[in-house]
Amino acid sequence: MFLFLVLALAVVVAAVTLAVVGGGEGGGPLPEAAPQRLWDQLPPDRPLRRADVDALRFPLAARGYRMSDVDDALNRVAVELAERDARIADLESALAGARAAAPRVPLDKPEPEDQQ
Repeated sequence: MFLFLVLALAVVVAAVTLAVVGGGEGGGPLPEAAPQRLWDQLPPDRPLRRADVDALRFPLAARGYRMSDVDDALNRVAVELAERDARIADLESALAGARAAAPRVPLDKPEPEDQQ
């Protein structure tokens, strides 16, 4: 039984060695796999929506996510948030200016006296 296990182990080692060294039809090592890229990128032609960020999924790389894809997406989100913050500040200042310029209307108007 021991001799059979040693012989089977030798056959397996020889087959693996031939497969690795022989390399099949190419005759060389396996080609490099193409890296996965971000398929559903953020839309470049319109502002981001919450659904865009919720649907964003990064492909996995050897050590987690591809840093360049994550950095690009986060930079895009940061730029759009800064633009929205600036727009909100402009609108709030315009609203405050309009409120300051508007004439004050008293809330309690005196009721007209009944003429008899």
